[in-house]
Amino acid sequence: MRIELTPEQEALRQAAADFAERSVRPHAGAIDADDRFPAALVDEAAGLGLLGATIPPADGGAGHDSVGYAVAIEAVATASATLAMALAVHNSLVTDVVARFGSAGQRSRWLRRLATGRSLGAFALAEPNADPRAAGGGVAAVPDGERWVLQGRKVWVANGAVAELFLVFATTEPEGGRRSASAFLVPGDTRGLTRAEGRDALGVRGLGCRDIVLQDVQLGAEALLGTPGAGREVGAWALDGARVATGAVALGVGQAAFEEALAYAGRARADGRPLGRHQAVRFALADTATDLDAARLLVLKAAAARDRQDRSTLEASMAKLAAAEAAERAAERTMQLLAAAAYERGSTAERLLRDARGTDICHGTSAVQRRIIAAELLGEASGLPAAEA
Repeated sequence: MRIELTPEQEALRQAAADFAERSVRPHAGAIDADDRFPAALVDEAAGLGLLGATIPPADGGAGHDSVGYAVAIEAVATASATLAMALAVHNSLVTDVVARFGSAGQRSRWLRRLATGRSLGAFALAEPNADPRAAGGGVAAVPDGERWVLQGRKVWVANGAVAELFLVFATTEPEGGRRSASAFLVPGDTRGLTRAEGRDALGVRGLGCRDIVLQDVQLGAEALLGTPGAGREVGAWALDGARVATGAVALGVGQAAFEEALAYAGRARADGRPLGRHQAVRFALADTATDLDAARLLVLKAAAARDRQDRSTLEASMAKLAAAEAAERAAERTMQLLAAAAYERGSTAERLLRDARGTDICHGTSAVQRRIIAAELLGEASGLPAAEA
């Protein structure tokens, strides 16, 4: 069995790697330090087709498969986890979702704008608590004739500072009275939508995370994505894709940490010998390289499954779990190896350590992924309430 990229996938990976080295890496430290959304780099990425990577050319996209998309995201993440995550959120959680679930009118209005980067998307799922009826709770949508009225708050909305389109999940109560979730496409300039204070994140800084407050937001029936009550299905499918992309981001962070350690081991000296000659250092490098390669195979497997299967929940959760934890181990080993050379605010190794932790938390922590994997293996329903996913 041969495992290798196709010429098209390799060409995309190389183009993304060249972009990362040429344009992204020189600004990665400043993006983190200033907590500044990299708008100019997003625009440049759009010119490379990275904002509509898997969307057909007829709809304004680049027409790549999910494997090509994943290796491109990894390449960008070796320079900046922030930019890579911004692209992952836009692609996997908004653009791909509109392409799959959008009506003809929704696709006509939004898909080309999203795929070409003219509009940036954000995914509003996380809530302050699981019960929107509670004080400070999530978002509820109430029907009002032919319209919907949304009230509530979403938190940690990546890309929220600059997004022109929000995919918002809200609790609805159909005629039967049973509580369910529905998905809505909400333009960023909708009356009643407010972008609240920014979030001072530990890692993956500059992602434009905002809380989104919706106060008497009135939407027409055309804003509903799918059918009333289909929010869980929409969200679950979106998160499958996002977890593959987040796994790719984690791989990029882990690879960057590994390369920092490898370079340091070759030039630093202890007892008159290069650090790389000491067995403990050599074993740490070997473990990191093995960790990352094993996780990479799972990410590629999950990306391929995304294109072949209607749902790839098991593969996506395994990929994210393995990649995020491999990235954390890689960053921790690098910090341990570099010691005082890295233990300073603003060092590359310090930033990578924080970013690696962020890949664990984004789109479901490792604990959540283990719950999903176990449920899939046992044949149980693995869907999670919105606030837990």
